[in-house]
Amino acid sequence: MRIAITGSTGLIGTALGRSLRADGHELVPLVRRPARTADEVEWDPRRQYVDAAGLAGCEAVVHLAGAGVGDHRWTDAYKKEIRDSRVLGTAALAEALASLDRPPKVLLCGTAIGYYGDTGTRAVDEEAPPGDGFLARVCVEWEEAAAPAREAGIRTVFARTGLVVAREGGAWGKLFPIFRAGLGGRLGDGRQYWSFISLHDEIAALRHLLDTPEVSGPVNLTAPEPVTNREVTAAMARVLRRPALVPVPAPAIRLALGEFAEDVLGSQRVLPHRLLESGFRFAFPEIEGAIGAAG
Repeated sequence: MRIAITGSTGLIGTALGRSLRADGHELVPLVRRPARTADEVEWDPRRQYVDAAGLAGCEAVVHLAGAGVGDHRWTDAYKKEIRDSRVLGTAALAEALASLDRPPKVLLCGTAIGYYGDTGTRAVDEEAPPGDGFLARVCVEWEEAAAPAREAGIRTVFARTGLVVAREGGAWGKLFPIFRAGLGGRLGDGRQYWSFISLHDEIAALRHLLDTPEVSGPVNLTAPEPVTNREVTAAMARVLRRPALVPVPAPAIRLALGEFAEDVLGSQRVLPHRLLESGFRFAFPEIEGAIGAAG
C-alpha cells in the first residue's frame, strides 16, 4: 500500500515506518517544511495547512504527530502547544483527506489513554467515558477533530496508546538509564497503575488495525494486565539486575514537574478489550517480557 504518515521521525513513527517498508509498502512522510523529494508532503499543523494533492493515491494514513507531553514543564504556553499540535493538526489532516476525490480507506489516528483520566484501581475499557483533567480534555478534542474524515466515509480508528516500553525514547526511554545506574525506585507510593505496551506489540497492533477493516473508533493499545508502579520498579530491577532502592517522594515529583506530576502520580488501569476482541495476540503481555524485549 501507499501509506502517508505524520510523526514519522518519532519513536513509534520510526519503528512503524521500518516495519512497513520491510514488507514493501510505500511511505509518504508529512514534513513541516517544503517537500524535498517526490514522496514527501508538506504540512503545517499550526496553520492547518496540508498539501492535499500529495496525498492522492494513498490507501491509508497514519497520524502520530504531536508535541511531547513530558518534554517540557507545563506552562500555559506549552499546554497550548500540546493541545494545538494535536487538535489543529488532526483537523487539518481530516479536512484534507475529506477533500480528495478518492480518499484513503482508513485514517489511523494515534491518541492516548489520557482520555480516561485517573481511574484509580478501577479497570476501564473503550466503553468508559472521558475522565477529568487537561490531558483528558485534549484527547476528547483530538478525537473530535477527526470528524471530517469519518463524515467522508473514511474508516477512522483511534489508537489510544499507553506507556510504550522502549529504550529509544518516550517515557520509558528516560527510565532505562536511571535504573541501569542503580538509581531507580518507585514514584510516590508506587500504587498507581501503569498501562504499558511493548514497542514490538505497539507496532504489531497498529499494523493489525490498518489491516482489519471491521474495526473503527477507539481501540486501547495496552497490555492485558496493567501493573502498579511498584511492580514496574521491581520488574526493572530484576530484568536489568540492578538495585531499585531510591524512591522519589510525591512532593519532589510535584516540585520538579509542576502540573504534569499529577499525571505521573495518577493511576490508569486500562484494558485492551476491542484489540483482543478483534483477534490481536500480544507477544509480550507481561511487564518483564516487555522490559526484556526493550532492554
